[in-house]
Amino acid sequence: MPIPDPAKKVPMLFRAQINGRCQIQRLVPGANEQDATRWTGEWVDKTYPQLSEPSTNVQTRIFNLTWRFITNSGQDDGVIRPVIGALGWPLYPGSSMKGIFSRACTKEQRDYYCGKSVDGDFKPGILRFHGGYPTDTAWTEDLVDIVHPQQDWQVKSSDKGSGAFIQISLHKPELRFSISSNTPLDDSEWEIIWNIWEKAISKGIGSRVCAGYGQPEKHTGNILYYSRLKGQGQAAKLIDGTGEFRANIFRAAMRGHALRIFGGLTNENTADRIVNNLFGGIQGQAVIGLLGMSFQVFKDDPGTFGRGGYIQPTYDIEGELTWLLMKKLPDPKHEEALKKLIAALTQFSMVLGGFGKSWRRADHRLFYEEYYENQHKSLIGCHWQWLGERSLFNDVQVRKLEQVGGFIDKVRQIAQDWMVLQNITPNITQKAPWREAWHPDKVQVWGREAETSEESKAIFWLHGAYQDEIRGIQPEGSIYRSSLTGRMGQIGRIWHRMYPLVRLVKNPQNPNGKPIPKKTTKYLEILTIFPDNSNESRQFLQYLDSQKKQQNSFQKLW
Repeated sequence: MPIPDPAKKVPMLFRAQINGRCQIQRLVPGANEQDATRWTGEWVDKTYPQLSEPSTNVQTRIFNLTWRFITNSGQDDGVIRPVIGALGWPLYPGSSMKGIFSRACTKEQRDYYCGKSVDGDFKPGILRFHGGYPTDTAWTEDLVDIVHPQQDWQVKSSDKGSGAFIQISLHKPELRFSISSNTPLDDSEWEIIWNIWEKAISKGIGSRVCAGYGQPEKHTGNILYYSRLKGQGQAAKLIDGTGEFRANIFRAAMRGHALRIFGGLTNENTADRIVNNLFGGIQGQAVIGLLGMSFQVFKDDPGTFGRGGYIQPTYDIEGELTWLLMKKLPDPKHEEALKKLIAALTQFSMVLGGFGKSWRRADHRLFYEEYYENQHKSLIGCHWQWLGERSLFNDVQVRKLEQVGGFIDKVRQIAQDWMVLQNITPNITQKAPWREAWHPDKVQVWGREAETSEESKAIFWLHGAYQDEIRGIQPEGSIYRSSLTGRMGQIGRIWHRMYPLVRLVKNPQNPNGKPIPKKTTKYLEILTIFPDNSNESRQFLQYLDSQKKQQNSFQKLW
């Protein structure tokens, strides 16, 4: 008797990646089960519960990765999923391990450890690289990873591009890497070998390392800039409905701001080329970027917000953001300029916005509590601040309202300095035609000082009138649900930020020495506006201008 629908009995792992058979990367809205979920479930179910111990002649070291880890097997067309090794466990291949190890060696070390060509023949090195496996079965959790490209929608136009897609990656794995030698080596030699491996892995392993994937907890010798941050907001939601704080939000923010700033200094194609050279991308051909990033979490307190059908996952996070140099630069001047640039972009992000979902809005839980009283509403906004004395001293570039304009000018000048080093002449008359290109003709920054978190003014304007109607005297003024504030499926043209005010005060322990940072209860309330041709936009700017002489009103800062 024939088997009904025999093709459906074949495990997903062995099916062709075509419609109707298996499409791991495809996210089908509303589906009861995604192909990727079934694929990973079948995979995990058939793996062996544990690996055998390494041979006694193999040296091993264990490394923890700070977030997700991808190895692209290349075995299924259009799908990013792990290499599968012994007993069904995911593997970081020995060939990949040897490749990044050799790049971290001197020429002499490379020839000795990895091999070299002699008179047209290849002479093998003394080391054998066995790759890396997870140390335990924790790798089987949270394998389905969602990717959601948003660059064009966030910066360039109001047209939303392609939706989310799926890849398979390991979440915060602990990996054991193995190396052996065909000749006996003493402990000091092995220490040299593992130091080279630490240097190699410090740039990240696997795919998408520039976006925070595959990054170790420790980095060696390639750090451009680091700072400690604290933030809260709405977490990304995975397929099963659980939340996850995704470290790649930092790279997305910096890349977006770099596009905005360079887009106000040169034409569209040149701005894209500069940013692709910095962060990687595809412009005719694939470009490996200069910058990589890593975020090491110190404190993670996930939660939920809302009731009924409005429950959303949240993050409350503390950690250290690190920016890494991924390629050698031709001159020390270039590295110094790159350090200044990535520091400026990070500070720009913190002063004017935030990171992750709803970054254009201040966290309504902190600054507009009554918005949620007795109402089922979605969480809006996020809130980020510098963490620790070092960051509060070095990274806080704006300590009073009057410094905002000068800070923005400084960021643009640092960007221009980088352009000149790349033999590109800035030309603000040829700005990119993007919605949010950072150019004096396209953006305005307004601000005021708020005494406490309860004294935000603009947060109410995002949901109601900024000017009440007086019959026969003045009409109601509102930007609610306009092109300025945006709506579902449309990016607005206003950023609202409540930036914590940090002062420098005398050190009571050393009054004549370096001042120390001191947090206050005050905030700089900042509105970044990209005006359009709408009546709401024109009337709102007229209102701000008419009120600027009033006490504690918004002032035009840039």
